[in-house]
Amino acid sequence: MRGTSRASLAAVEERFEPVLTGAGTQAAAIGEQLFAFVDALDHSGSLRRTLADPSVPGDPKAGLVAQLLGQADPATVAVAQDLVRSRWSADGDLADAAERLGFHALLASAEAAGSLDRVEEELFQLTRALSGQREVRQALFDDAVPGAARAQLVDRLLAGRADTVTAALARRAASAPRGRRYVATLGHLADLIAERRQRSVATVTTATDLTAAQRTRLADILTRAYGRQVQINEVHDPHVLGGLRIQVGPNVVDATVLARLADARRQLAS
Repeated sequence: MRGTSRASLAAVEERFEPVLTGAGTQAAAIGEQLFAFVDALDHSGSLRRTLADPSVPGDPKAGLVAQLLGQADPATVAVAQDLVRSRWSADGDLADAAERLGFHALLASAEAAGSLDRVEEELFQLTRALSGQREVRQALFDDAVPGAARAQLVDRLLAGRADTVTAALARRAASAPRGRRYVATLGHLADLIAERRQRSVATVTTATDLTAAQRTRLADILTRAYGRQVQINEVHDPHVLGGLRIQVGPNVVDATVLARLADARRQLAS
């Protein structure tokens, strides 16, 4: 998102957060209704353009949203109206913002239930389980496969053992990828969880387990670098000969032996 959209999103999120806190575990229903709003925007370019058009007054757009959402929770209608009254750099940013709020609503419900840690761990484990399943990852992103079928595939992967919020998020990521790869959406959800905790998550790829001292030291270094607490999730890769590959959001620090050798080859060839 560009500057205007980012500012609008931040303002709406700030007003929306107390609503989620008050809703408690019922925030999940608000999230699902926001996803329905996102789907309506994605499936109708004319609707999306109208609701994001800064030349159209806010009240008529808010009235259209009230008609569109019908019997939805008043909190859902109110936040959707807040979104369409805001200014957006591009009409697609409106749908992206609504999706982000929907994800936050489900995560807030898990937070209220005391299960956010479990949701975070289950999403991380699902990401790891898919790392060696190329065909499954492709099926979860394939437009030729109906969204309902992709969601059912996720149900089989989770085998009924996941938290209800984990299942809802994982199904949503499969049924409505919105141009993202499935694992990329899971990574986006991990970042949103980190935001809710005002911390970052670092995925650290190593050949062997880090010691407790190494984990503490690394966490301290990353916390100082990012200015907030950083949680470390370890991934073991036998192809890593030594060193670490650290990813925090879009930022990657690759200090493995193979990466250093590749850098040396590039320097020699230049």
